[in-house]
Amino acid sequence: MLRRTALGFGSLGLAALLHESAQADAASGEGPLAVRTPHFPARAKRAIFLFMHGGVSHVDTFDPKPLLERDRGKPLPIKRGLTFNPGQAGGLMPSPWRFEPRGQSGTPVSELFPEIARCADDLCVIRSMVGEGVDHGAAMLQLFTGTFSFSRPSLGAWTLYGLGTENQNLPGFVTIKPTQWQGGDKLFAASFLPGVYQGTPIGSSPMAVDDIIESPVKHVLPRGDSPRGQRLELEFLREMNRRHAEDRRLDPRLEARIQAFELAFRMQAEAPEAFDISGETEATRRLYGLDEEVTRDFGWQCLLARRLSERGVRMVQATHSGVEEKWDHHGDILRLHPIRAREVDRPIAGLIRDLKGRGLLEETLVVWGTEFGRTPFSEGSDGRDHNPYGFSVFMAGGGVKAGSVYGATDEFGYHAVEDRMHIHDLHATVLHLMGLDHERLTYRHSGREFRLTDVAGRVARKVLA
Repeated sequence: MLRRTALGFGSLGLAALLHESAQADAASGEGPLAVRTPHFPARAKRAIFLFMHGGVSHVDTFDPKPLLERDRGKPLPIKRGLTFNPGQAGGLMPSPWRFEPRGQSGTPVSELFPEIARCADDLCVIRSMVGEGVDHGAAMLQLFTGTFSFSRPSLGAWTLYGLGTENQNLPGFVTIKPTQWQGGDKLFAASFLPGVYQGTPIGSSPMAVDDIIESPVKHVLPRGDSPRGQRLELEFLREMNRRHAEDRRLDPRLEARIQAFELAFRMQAEAPEAFDISGETEATRRLYGLDEEVTRDFGWQCLLARRLSERGVRMVQATHSGVEEKWDHHGDILRLHPIRAREVDRPIAGLIRDLKGRGLLEETLVVWGTEFGRTPFSEGSDGRDHNPYGFSVFMAGGGVKAGSVYGATDEFGYHAVEDRMHIHDLHATVLHLMGLDHERLTYRHSGREFRLTDVAGRVARKVLA
């Protein structure tokens, strides 16, 4: 009797979910993705997360360490933590790239990033990031979900759950060219949150830009059917799913599929225009580096991120990766780091300048990050190992203190020693900038309240403007 009663209520819930009026409710502010009032006034309405896959060397980019030159080749004089390849650890290795104070703020930026350096007065560089993951998979999972050992909702899913989205005709959370390994879809998944809050992937990291440019629009546009014909197809699917639910318990994955069908139907109104960059001026295309093959891939990602953000998408992730980790240079770092830096330098600077020129930077939080840094000592003859004990990220716009540096690593760049910012703290700060209290943004699952920051996290108020 209990089983049949539960299924009956489940069927009623599913019928309500799939009813035609559900879409009208969403549009009028009553659906699961409707805009919700933040806990307090938000400094940022939306966020763009630029992820550098592999582990960018902080001591070669944003955290200069002159002592490495003085002690070149000497062993690290402090206790070395767990590393990925401990048997290959060598002596201290100074950066071969020159650092100079940039902008009126005097923020030091390496010559690896000449274009980003010109945006120094818009950046808040955080030099004291800390995580626990020594391998890529664990570190990436923690960076995106807050934990390195369990499947949990991603930062984007939590943000969408807390705030909803301003545009019901586009996904509220989009991830562009995500990696397919070392976390895979867990990096943008909803986990135990309702499936409607998961990220929508656009292509994947190994795909060529030309293939991705065509596919989203091609698969969203109707194939010869009228809107009425498509509507009838969806009604037919609803009836099939209703019958399915009568004999089985309500499956949350089924809800996610139905929501995806409905979103795809609505996306036909705006997605083709959002993905079509042909109307952008030549000046804008050059700004993002679309005129050069080396910058075209990530330039397209950054331009698409701007176009989606200005159309109300709450969270956009862009990933700099490929068939392998782009920045994982255990060897040959002197040759490879400049190649990778050139691929992203102009596009990232172009994104910041474009947002600023359009008046969008103040309400758009841009986060540049990587899963960990690299060691100040060499691996082999010309590489650096993984280092989660102290590394750098930066933020721009969205209420952060522009032209500032937060935290510090030790004199060799190995451990964060001043204003340490754990990944939980970064998440708490990002949520705060978007008007969400990380301790109040909870979801009950398996008998307890869960949150992105688990039982930790503090807002780094020194980075707030």
